[in-house]
Order: sequence, then C-alpha cells, then structure tokens
Amino acid sequence: MHLRCWIPLIPIIAAIGCQPCVVSTAQVEGLMPADRSAVEQSVRGFMASVAQAVTQEGPTAWSKEFEGGANFFMVVNGKVAFPTGEAAAQAIPGVARAIPHIDLKWGDDLRIDPLTADLAIVGSSYQEIQVKSQAQTVTENGYFTGVVERRNGKWQFRDAHWSEAAPAPAAKAP
Repeated sequence: MHLRCWIPLIPIIAAIGCQPCVVSTAQVEGLMPADRSAVEQSVRGFMASVAQAVTQEGPTAWSKEFEGGANFFMVVNGKVAFPTGEAAAQAIPGVARAIPHIDLKWGDDLRIDPLTADLAIVGSSYQEIQVKSQAQTVTENGYFTGVVERRNGKWQFRDAHWSEAAPAPAAKAP
C-alpha cells in the first residue's frame, strides 16, 4: 500500500493511540470493585458457615461442602487424600466414625481472591481440635487453601489443600 493511502488515517490513529488507557485489575478480571466485594462477602459467609457446620455436625458436614464430581480433589500435607468428590463422599462416613467431633476455626487471616462472580480462591490459617473415637484429642494447626465455586446459588469447595504446620525444630543444647 502506498504512503498516500495512510495519510488520511494518521489523525485517527493518533487520536486512538493518544487516549489514556486506564483499566483496573478488577475490570481485567471481569469483576467491577462492587462485584468483587460482594463475592468476597459471600465467600466469607460461606467459610464461616463451613466452620460452624463442621463444629456442630462433625466430619459428615463436609459431604455437603465438597463438589461431588470429578472436578473436586483434596490434598493433605502434599498427598492426594481424595482424587474426586465421589471418593470424598465414600470416605467421609469412615472419617466420621474415627473422628466423631471436630472443632474447626479459621484464622483471622482469611484471604479471598474473587476470580469471577462464581469462582474464588480462599486461604486461611486454621486450628482443628479433633476428638477421636477413643476420646483422644488431637489439635492441628496449619494453613488451608481452596477453590470455591458457586453452583445453583450455593458455594462449594471445588478443590482443597490442608497443610499442617511443621513442628518447631528441637532446641540444640549448648
């Protein structure tokens, strides 16, 4: 194409190219700030209700909190505990027999990263006091991360990862 053909387009190109381009991170991610805030608050409520349900009902409460299909998986301390939602559903009754009561508390550091209106990443420290079937009490502290997805108006964990805090190194004698 000859340069004379481009000359009439130069003012248009200059006008488009010189306009300031301000796009917020939320807009790039597809959520406006108010929508991000709404997702955050909704997921925060979900996380609180999960801790309350698990504390009141024990491990069986997890069965309604995990996505039930092939998309779900759960990792504990670097090992796959449940490769699917079906595997989790099958294992939960046995877990409930071994650990009839759990007191679950999320830490004050709960983080929520909304990705879309129906998908978010969560992360929080946690403390779990487990009362096992032999009346033995075990306290676990660690960090939890997960992906939550809203389906049919209800949040569920799509993925979950629990990492128990490593024990403090033993003090060396002088």
